[in-house]
Amino acid sequence: MIFENGVIRTLDPSLPVVRSLAIAGEQIAGGVGTHETALPGPERVDLGGRCVVPGLSDAHVHFATWAVAQHEVRLEDTRSLDEALARVREALAAAPADRWLRGRGWRSADWSPSVEPTKEVLDEVVSDRPVALMARDSHSVWLNSAAIARADGDLQVPGGVVELDDRGEPTGVLREESCWHFRDRYIELSDDEYVEAMRAGLKLAASRGVTALHDKDGWLGALRFWQRLQAEGPLGLRVWQSLPAEKADELTDVDVRSGLGGPRLRLGYLKAFMDGTLGSQTARMLDGSGVEITSREQLEHYIRAGARAGFPLAVHAIGDLANREALDAFEATRDEWQPLGLRPRIEHAQLLAPEDVPRFAELGVAASVQFSHAPSDRELADRFWGHKVSGAYAYRSLLDAGAVVANGSDAPIEELDPLAGIRAGVLRTLDERPAWQPEQAVTVAEALHATCVAPAWLAREEHSRGKLLPGYDADLVVLDRDPVDCPPDELPEVHIVATMLAGTWTHNPPPWD
Repeated sequence: MIFENGVIRTLDPSLPVVRSLAIAGEQIAGGVGTHETALPGPERVDLGGRCVVPGLSDAHVHFATWAVAQHEVRLEDTRSLDEALARVREALAAAPADRWLRGRGWRSADWSPSVEPTKEVLDEVVSDRPVALMARDSHSVWLNSAAIARADGDLQVPGGVVELDDRGEPTGVLREESCWHFRDRYIELSDDEYVEAMRAGLKLAASRGVTALHDKDGWLGALRFWQRLQAEGPLGLRVWQSLPAEKADELTDVDVRSGLGGPRLRLGYLKAFMDGTLGSQTARMLDGSGVEITSREQLEHYIRAGARAGFPLAVHAIGDLANREALDAFEATRDEWQPLGLRPRIEHAQLLAPEDVPRFAELGVAASVQFSHAPSDRELADRFWGHKVSGAYAYRSLLDAGAVVANGSDAPIEELDPLAGIRAGVLRTLDERPAWQPEQAVTVAEALHATCVAPAWLAREEHSRGKLLPGYDADLVVLDRDPVDCPPDELPEVHIVATMLAGTWTHNPPPWD
């Protein structure tokens, strides 16, 4: 197959643009100068002036959770408590009476008036079945009384927060470890439901240009879901799977190493949490506020245990103190992970003290960020972080300091849509508002690198994915126009035409109108 009559961005600095591209089987056969006779009877694809880029990666996605969320009550854009309750009321008619009613996406700081949800107001809408509504950041859950009763008092756990009312009774909101403990133990969701939702999610992801992802649902046991889907046929994208950091010692005992698996599904890295989130006001800050989920000492243990097992560690850190202590832990353990060539990462890195920005590059710790979080969180960051906000979502500063920056969505917190993430990184807005902290914007080329090249590097696949070079996997996306050359105000109009994985179309094969 030969692509011609368009712009092909290889993302390789030695030859960034070519005019033709040949595909042989599952790999790229060549670029400039490739003649039709190089392949026996090649199919010719007329791009008609369109643009081809490497397949898009999502370096931070909770895929199973996102897939299931497509069928839950969605509360992301609710602007008041009453509006959120109305969404729940509307969903009751279609929800099976013998199952949990599940939803997600609320953020009380977005509501006007700004009030915290309670079980009592939810009980007024539905009291005869359990209701669990995850917050937008997935670090808090809002329950009605029927749901709380399922736990029979089993709410408080270390690292968790149970919000209490004036009488000392649970309000219905659980945060951090208490939220996750309740979710994992009491909210009923079968493996079949996850797999069915993921099957549909794969098609949706392909329509958005996704050819690879770094899955964060290791805590959920998502590996078994992926294995079930793979047994049905080749997966429609490549998965770099996380496992909980607590599993490190077990992995050492059974001699499992990072990279185990095949070309579509591999074990990748360990995941830990330092703190909470901005939205739940549990990010761990240098002023002493926030919730500590993992101490620096415990994180050092995870890093060392992971190194013994051959796994790099990815750690969630939101607040400036959480990020500093994560960097301190990587520095203290550098003599154990660095000689092994492991590629550790801090997830989110949302608020950084100025003196900590250069440490990412100095230590060799990647910043696994989500460009779309900046415009989404702007009002909360201004409200809660005030004068510190210049160090928030500091993508330009990280790149200028030489850090590896990889981009993801954090879906379902944001939507799994790499093009939206690229727009957010470049424009620092996703709506009619002016750019927020525009000095931290990245270029389109840098955003593409963070979405294609850096995730492949983190997965130790930099010699086979992320660029359009001979011998690389034929994972690519056809766009309706060249995002690098088009005017910035046209970026919201750039859309996916087709997606290819390993030489096979996974979305909208040609010919195109």
